[in-house]
Amino acid sequence: MRPLVSLYPLVKNETIKMLRKRRFQVILLIVAALIPIFVYAQMKINENSHKQLGDADWRIRAEKRIADMSNSLNSNIPEDWKVYRKVEIQRLQYSLERNIDPESPNSVTFTSTFIRNSIGLFLPLLVAVAASDIVSSELSTGTIKLLLTRPVRRWKILMSKLITLVLFVSLIVVCTALLAYLISGLAFGYGGWTAPVLTGFQVSGDQLDTSHVQIVEQWRFLLMELGLAWFSCLTVACLSLMISVLVRSTAAGMGIMLAALIAGMILTNMVSSWESAKYLFMINLDTISFLAGSIPPVPGLSLDFSLSVLAVWALASLLVSFGVFTRQDILG
Repeated sequence: MRPLVSLYPLVKNETIKMLRKRRFQVILLIVAALIPIFVYAQMKINENSHKQLGDADWRIRAEKRIADMSNSLNSNIPEDWKVYRKVEIQRLQYSLERNIDPESPNSVTFTSTFIRNSIGLFLPLLVAVAASDIVSSELSTGTIKLLLTRPVRRWKILMSKLITLVLFVSLIVVCTALLAYLISGLAFGYGGWTAPVLTGFQVSGDQLDTSHVQIVEQWRFLLMELGLAWFSCLTVACLSLMISVLVRSTAAGMGIMLAALIAGMILTNMVSSWESAKYLFMINLDTISFLAGSIPPVPGLSLDFSLSVLAVWALASLLVSFGVFTRQDILG
């Protein structure tokens, strides 16, 4: 208990420093500015759908999508697109059999979709921006020396920075979801918390395994998504902490993380035949896709495997961070 108590002033100090940088506030402003754009895009999609099908029941819209995708299978399209369409057809057919609208429009559904689409790049980028200079900025300016002159062990200093990162990662994920819900609710209403959602789909080749499918309420599904998003973002935060310890230049550290995350997004669309890519942390960040049964970027990927890979990367980066920070010559 005493080590935790002794860490409190350090964590408080790191939190104040993080807020003074105003980077967290800027992140919230970015999210608040972008969400209305996506809300408008969703409204236009719904509007176009109504123009084409009128006020048709969702089952009619689903049957039309199935017919359109079935017809496209006979056209000259890439094999990967055919696999996606075959899986999507099976998913829609399963929803029709269970009479569960997979795209019921409301603010909760929008929030869930926004988080799902953000975890591959957007949320990790926000975390990297907030975390990349938590050590390097003090190393480059020399302010870390003032902190090290106090009778505090180095591991406690770095631990306080890690705890602060965990706090702000949690705030970024929660605030993003909250802003998405509040803003989208102005357009779609604030209901939908108890709407049924299908989860547990598993993809094997071009076949959809429904043996593990469960029906859960929308709020439970959203909580599962937020938990997975938090874990993925925490891995990015741990890696950013390591880069910040190893690279004294804030710009270089942030550039490394941004390049890695963007490269991961590009690789996700290119590595279907590169099996070893499944051990890269960037390929495994989109853990939420497994809840909906999306086709993994590399065959054989599963939720358990991705979580394990991310955990190994996070633990390895923490070992390097503490090992280097407690031994490197900072005062010299």
